[in-house]
Amino acid sequence: MEVEIGRGKKGRRAYGFDDIAIVPSRRTRDIDDVDISFKLGELGFELPLLASAMDGVVDPQMAVRIGKLGGLAVLNLEGVQTRYEDAGAVLDEIASLPKETATRRMQQIYLEPIKDELVGRRIREIKEGGVLAAASLTPQRVEQYHRAVLEAGLDVLVIQGTVVSAEHVSSSGTPLNLKEFIGSVPVPVVVGGCASYATALHLMRAGAVGVLVGVGPGHACTTRAVLGIGVPQATAIADAAAARIQHLLETGTHCNVIADGGMRTGGDIAKAIALGADAVMIGSPLAAATEAPGRGYHWGMATFHPELPRGTRVKAGAKGTIEEILVGPAHENDGTRNLFGALRTSMATCGYESIHAFQKAEVMVAPALMTEGKKLQKEQDVGMG
Repeated sequence: MEVEIGRGKKGRRAYGFDDIAIVPSRRTRDIDDVDISFKLGELGFELPLLASAMDGVVDPQMAVRIGKLGGLAVLNLEGVQTRYEDAGAVLDEIASLPKETATRRMQQIYLEPIKDELVGRRIREIKEGGVLAAASLTPQRVEQYHRAVLEAGLDVLVIQGTVVSAEHVSSSGTPLNLKEFIGSVPVPVVVGGCASYATALHLMRAGAVGVLVGVGPGHACTTRAVLGIGVPQATAIADAAAARIQHLLETGTHCNVIADGGMRTGGDIAKAIALGADAVMIGSPLAAATEAPGRGYHWGMATFHPELPRGTRVKAGAKGTIEEILVGPAHENDGTRNLFGALRTSMATCGYESIHAFQKAEVMVAPALMTEGKKLQKEQDVGMG
């Protein structure tokens, strides 16, 4: 719905996860009959999960753990893992930095050049763990490094930036031709981020098997404050889902919509799917795993930008093992553990048997959802409070 902002400007009203409620249908279903698997191209996964390509979330060891639990972890090929032989020592230092100087010191840490030999080695370390390997590169570096990672056995390539378009304009050089590049790569390519119908549709037409939807919603991201851009996730996901329908009508090919960022609980993940996502990419909930490489801290890919940082280091804490966070069991009641058990339960409670079926669930705009009847929880700082 378009509203008047002022006489010279109108805009659509947009919604985030806290504004949305999933409406139970007339049917319920046994949880054992619920299937939450999804596919990227010909690759199948038990969990509709991509772990964010962030240094505090994914290293080769974490990628193996997540792969064995049924998800897909994405390694940042422009982070500390490929800049330093002993990445662990660097991660120890980042975790020890006082918040007043963390950003400045991280800028210095990430000035270390990427080492070509480490790029392929990190992929091989994941493959040696017996799981599929996924990794991300920015559009600026993907042509430089993609051959090395393909030779090392990469299974899924993610081309990722704050905002990625299929029509980058530059007067200083020849920009990446996304459609030609994707057509030349022999593995599935996921591209993002985006936050609008038009951009999502263009990325789908470029040949991506999945588009990452989200600009600025992550817990460690400051893009919305620094640049003033972004779209609340509920609206962004629904718009991208509409683009997927148009692309399917045009080509007969289903392109995955992957909600990227802004999800903290199993309920948020369930809402993302009900709004139209095929899978989710999450970071900070996984950074809170005891095995996470960030030592209890989480930061984004633009936190250390040398000229204009668009992220911050946040404390994620240690809430449990990665298995407890993803598939349980949960021993707390705040929705941050057993995320995909919660998704299964939400789907069963509403009567849906698959991800694609759940995308048809009725949703409501419900700004009172998170506060109605929760006075004592808020006062006591428990549960949803």
